[in-house]
Amino acid sequence: MSDFFSDQALASITEHVLPGLWPLLLAFAACMIAVPLAIRLSRRFGVVAQPGGRHAHANPTPVLGGLAMWIGFAMALLVFLPRDTQTLAVLVVSGLAMGLLIVDDRWSMPPVVKLGVQVGLALLAVAGFGIEIRFFSLPGGHLIQLGLLMTPVSVFWLVGMQNTVNFLDGADGLAAGVVAIVALILMLAAGQLKQPEVVQLSGALAGCCGGFLLFNFHPARIFMGDSGAHFLGMALGMISILGVAKVAVAFALAAPVLALALPIADTGWAILRRRRQGASVATPDRLHLHHRLQSFGLNPRQTCYVFYAASALLGALGLTLFGHGRILAVVVVAAAVLTSTVAADLLQHAGWRIPARWLRRLLAEPPPAR
Repeated sequence: MSDFFSDQALASITEHVLPGLWPLLLAFAACMIAVPLAIRLSRRFGVVAQPGGRHAHANPTPVLGGLAMWIGFAMALLVFLPRDTQTLAVLVVSGLAMGLLIVDDRWSMPPVVKLGVQVGLALLAVAGFGIEIRFFSLPGGHLIQLGLLMTPVSVFWLVGMQNTVNFLDGADGLAAGVVAIVALILMLAAGQLKQPEVVQLSGALAGCCGGFLLFNFHPARIFMGDSGAHFLGMALGMISILGVAKVAVAFALAAPVLALALPIADTGWAILRRRRQGASVATPDRLHLHHRLQSFGLNPRQTCYVFYAASALLGALGLTLFGHGRILAVVVVAAAVLTSTVAADLLQHAGWRIPARWLRRLLAEPPPAR
């Protein structure tokens, strides 16, 4: 496989990525139109996030953003995607994830029930629609057939994606922006593999995130809620599986996994941290990486910029590794990301903050007027 960023590869990718442009634009526009409706429905039925406790917002805020995003996503799929099992699977399972988790947004599910819903949705995708990770492709063209492990590995991936996006949704604009970037990375990777359906699915996912961001960026007028986070996680997990299901490409998941490296590392560290403290894995806290960045002195927008930049840069690195099997590079990057997450944990415990003058220089902001 040629280098992703070579002139020949870029010319070919541009041609094969174009089919994703129209679904992206339609999903963007449809979501943008649907958000005001979701805001009104949230207020009418009391599906709002109240301020206080571990929440940083000051006013009751609607949380049916997931409904608006799914409407935009579904509109693009129904108009541009072929009427096949794959499209139906992504549309139905992601829609169920959104619909069922509205119950959690309104009444709060017990953690065990929520985990059961996540596993049930993943099993529906895997056993019901055949959205499975069947093998791993290694350097040299060696394939590892998963066999009996196919279902548990696929379910683990889909449940993990739901929780990763859900844990990431802790600052205005953070989850939607990062998922949009990862979807664009997936679209580029699928373009290189000449997979028009995955290109269109990824474009639709990026578009609905973009339309939602217009209302969700700090200060947010609406939140995506658990319903939106689980919709995005399930859709992203299923699309990434479809992107590698029919090809034997070494490290075909490298691009999306590296683009999500910070959230994945943060999720893994949060689970280990809570177990170490004797707390339930599902216990919410304000110790995620985005919370730690804000404790260092970053505001919500600056925190988003850090995550956006990291996702874009790591995703671009994943694209350069795409199809080459550079194991050492992937391991080094993964170790560096995990180390940075643990370092943020230790620095926060030490009470460290970024000096204001450093922040202004880093972000090219003018000094305050005297």
